[in-house]
Amino acid sequence: QVQLVESGGGLVQAGGSLSLSCTASGYTLSGYGLGWFRQAPGKEREFVSAINWSGQKTYYSDFVKGRFTISRDNAKNTVYLHMNSLKPEDTAVYYCAGYKSLSAYVAILPREYDYWGQGTQVTVPS
Repeated sequence: QVQLVESGGGLVQAGGSLSLSCTASGYTLSGYGLGWFRQAPGKEREFVSAINWSGQKTYYSDFVKGRFTISRDNAKNTVYLHMNSLKPEDTAVYYCAGYKSLSAYVAILPREYDYWGQGTQVTVPS
């Protein structure tokens, strides 16, 4: 069982930046596509961004495009989400997730993912 662990959440002022990390213990993530989702109170979990196993393909939701950047370092077994120009509406619990794939395909639906982390809170006060 792949266990994903997120870190880097916190409180940041509007317009600020924050970087999230996600790593796996005991497993290599190089054979997995990885994604970030978020869930705000009272709302459904929504897709944020994803990256294929090699890092060559990425995909972003419209509401983060141009502000967030996803990347991965397979040597460090880590995926990152760099968030800039944060807004109060970015406040949510951010989840890292993985799906087993060695293709260029980038999954964007929660049901496509096999493994999930516990989440890390990001708060941007209004």
